[in-house]
Amino acid sequence: MNISYACVLASYAVLFIPKAPLAIAQAKLPGGYDNHHPRSQQDKVTGLGARALGAHKNGFESFSLFAAAVIGANLAHVDPAMVNRLAIAHVAFRVVYNGLYLADLATMRSIVWSAAAGASVWLMVLAILA
Repeated sequence: MNISYACVLASYAVLFIPKAPLAIAQAKLPGGYDNHHPRSQQDKVTGLGARALGAHKNGFESFSLFAAAVIGANLAHVDPAMVNRLAIAHVAFRVVYNGLYLADLATMRSIVWSAAAGASVWLMVLAILA
């Protein structure tokens, strides 16, 4: 089993963690959850709901770089153990990032975001150098 590819799937799943508090916030808005226009309704949430939306959107932004980095590193035959370690680190950082975003710990969140992004960038650098 290629752990790094499993981490790509896990990274995709992790970006949906903040969707639960976002959906709860949407359901609390007047008229309840609007399944006809959920994206326009998301712009009306505040507090925890707004932070959950930010974390959710950031997960999509982070995902493409990470997935490309893992695929590139594997195609370039970077040491699989290193690829796996960096992929696991990225997923772990993204889980922590979501928690920090929801808890409104902005400075720590930014530090953890940098670490997750750094793991992806390092994977790309290793692929280039391979």
